[in-house]
Amino acid sequence: MNKLVCPTVLAALLMTASAAAPAHWATTWTASPQPLWTGDFVLPTNVPYHLWNQTVRQSARVSIGGRRVRVLLSNEYGTQPLRIGAARIASSAPDGRIVTASDHPLTFGGKTSVTIPPGAPMLSDPVELEVKALSEVTVSLYLPEPTPPSTFHWDARQTTYVGAGDQTSSTAINADTTLSTRVFLSAIQVEAAPATRAVVALGDSITDGNMSTVDGNTRWPDFLAHRLAGQDVAVLNAGISGARLLQDRMGSNALARFDRDVLSQPGVAAAVVLIGINDIAWNGTAFAPTDPAARAEDLIDGYRQLIARARTRGVRIVGATLTPFEGALQDTPMRGYYGADKERLRQAVNAWIRDSGEFDAVLDFDKVTRDPSHPQRFLPAYDSGDHLHPGDAGYRAMAESIDLRELLGDEPAVHPLTSRAH
Repeated sequence: MNKLVCPTVLAALLMTASAAAPAHWATTWTASPQPLWTGDFVLPTNVPYHLWNQTVRQSARVSIGGRRVRVLLSNEYGTQPLRIGAARIASSAPDGRIVTASDHPLTFGGKTSVTIPPGAPMLSDPVELEVKALSEVTVSLYLPEPTPPSTFHWDARQTTYVGAGDQTSSTAINADTTLSTRVFLSAIQVEAAPATRAVVALGDSITDGNMSTVDGNTRWPDFLAHRLAGQDVAVLNAGISGARLLQDRMGSNALARFDRDVLSQPGVAAAVVLIGINDIAWNGTAFAPTDPAARAEDLIDGYRQLIARARTRGVRIVGATLTPFEGALQDTPMRGYYGADKERLRQAVNAWIRDSGEFDAVLDFDKVTRDPSHPQRFLPAYDSGDHLHPGDAGYRAMAESIDLRELLGDEPAVHPLTSRAH
């Protein structure tokens, strides 16, 4: 015989079920880890030999918000244990300061210090800190022992502050120096709505935001995050300046890091692939003086691998055309980056991206940024001045050209993206 359940008991049961439901964690910000390179490379690492009895304070602008937050540190390229003496997180204030009332210690298994084994990541315990979408948070790490910055992100486009002693809880850090790199900070996660999705931008310096305003958050994925704010879609930047599709040097090749940086992200719905210009242009320059010339068929085979692996995981994969680069770096020690043969190769690769139908959709960033009267070059208004990277206006134009519905596969496109059958 059916019996009515007492309303008080029913409410208690529902509360218990709700409390037992697991939290839904979503990544809201990333910086792809890189190993240090040796001194024979043309670019400096811009980090000290080691950090010792020092606090490193780093800020990050998140994409989506949440009620709780946790931090992922990485010792991926370290050959010795990484000792974190103390770590804290807070809302950011200008010039390396924090909002004192928001300051919280980070713990790891309930402990305020942690040793991260070589090659390993370490995820903090959750912190009761409400993070708003498009806000900045600051992570402060105290390194008590001599610590080589073996796992870093070279082109942070954000100022990192370094000061003596344990200043992790200081409102204003007394900095002895600043860095243009990140060290050990790999990702920030928030507790978000269960339906939250992520778009991951896999690329090189044009995704990493090289030549954009430092501390300005004006990379094209930053502008995309603005457009997606309030829609439960995180935008994650997996760009590495100097990265290549097929070869290592300034970070692992895209095929090697695709699982780590893209497919492993919780809720990843779409990946945007904008990479290949360094594969085309590095040979014969100070970057890679002995490398053979790239071939279109090799790059296409690489893209096809990414497409196949994304589809195996049910991830939508969007190809972006390579932007113009005539005159790139011509007044620097990297002269020779551009050439007629390299331009023909870029055009061949772009034709395949546009017309092959193999990507789920195409972002024609080449068309968006090029000068119609001289299509091998950037439109002057979008050129940062080095003829390789957009400036802030160019990055904004790239993000604003994206049809958001087609990006996520929600509905047929109505403009700039071209849908692809497969």
